[in-house]
Amino acid sequence: MEDRCKKIRLLLLDVDGIMTDGRIIYDNNGIESKAFDVKDGHGLKLLQRAGVRVGIITGRESRVVVQRARELGIGIVHQAAKEKIVPYLQVLKETGLQDEQIAYAGDDLVDLPILRRVGLALSVADGVEEVRSCVHYVTQRRGGRGAVREMCEMILKKSGRWQGVTERYFS
Repeated sequence: MEDRCKKIRLLLLDVDGIMTDGRIIYDNNGIESKAFDVKDGHGLKLLQRAGVRVGIITGRESRVVVQRARELGIGIVHQAAKEKIVPYLQVLKETGLQDEQIAYAGDDLVDLPILRRVGLALSVADGVEEVRSCVHYVTQRRGGRGAVREMCEMILKKSGRWQGVTERYFS
């Protein structure tokens, strides 16, 4: 796992079920809302501080996702991706990265084509069985409930970058 994590230069995330708990909430006006975990966001900022870029590939389209990406400084955002492998291949081309330099977090069948390619395949405790059985790491936490933070910390610790990005909190 250490070798895999040392190579990671980009973490790509699904949204519903990874960054959120998978629930989609509409108000009486049809406005969608999602709940994001603050600790997940801090984990992503720590990862970025270590030089790892972050991106999103999601099957749905939501203004809330654009807002959250902007707040976290996530520049790669692909929404309404019914076949997620298409934007994934575009990301490879645009970044010049290789599969082994990319980590991807997904929780459902639509994520399998990417999960089978990347250098570090990740899922959450409540991901579907077919996904959990084929990834390199399954979090103890559920999607939207600290799972992304757990992934970020694992990548940073296994790659030897944890101390460098957290030392300012302990001095």
